[in-house]
Amino acid sequence: MSLQEVADDAGVSKALLLYHFGSKDALLFSAMKWALERTEERIRGGLESAEDPRDKITTLVEAIWVEPEANREFYLFYLDLVEHAGRVPGFDSLSVMLGDIINGLFGEVIADGIRDGVFEVGDVDVAARNMRALIEGTFLQWIQADDWRESHGTWKEECRVALLRLLGSTD
Repeated sequence: MSLQEVADDAGVSKALLLYHFGSKDALLFSAMKWALERTEERIRGGLESAEDPRDKITTLVEAIWVEPEANREFYLFYLDLVEHAGRVPGFDSLSVMLGDIINGLFGEVIADGIRDGVFEVGDVDVAARNMRALIEGTFLQWIQADDWRESHGTWKEECRVALLRLLGSTD
């Protein structure tokens, strides 16, 4: 998408965008940071209502696996972030922020489960990274499925069950 298209969609001039952000990459960085922060808020909001660690995993999955179109759009955006972080100087800080936020959220859920005797995990940080890998891997496979709209719920449930197994717990 060009800066002119963004400006047109926002109802502002391209010059104003450049004045405020400085560059297209700076605008993209800000948009990705905003999306990451909103994702954290949505996940945290859902986790506040769950008490049992297994319910927190279900709530976490519900907060992440929203609905097919939104998930596909967000995950394709997320893949752009990953690509940019590997290629564009300055975007690596966004990857670090992502890891800190997401792995931190997952670590909190895991620590609660260990404390309550529900999860059997040796290293919380490793388990949090593995949770993220499992979720991202599931999303990556799902968006490539021919029937991605119809199979969304199936992939979502498989992800939830796999996360509980990873953490040494079942329904």
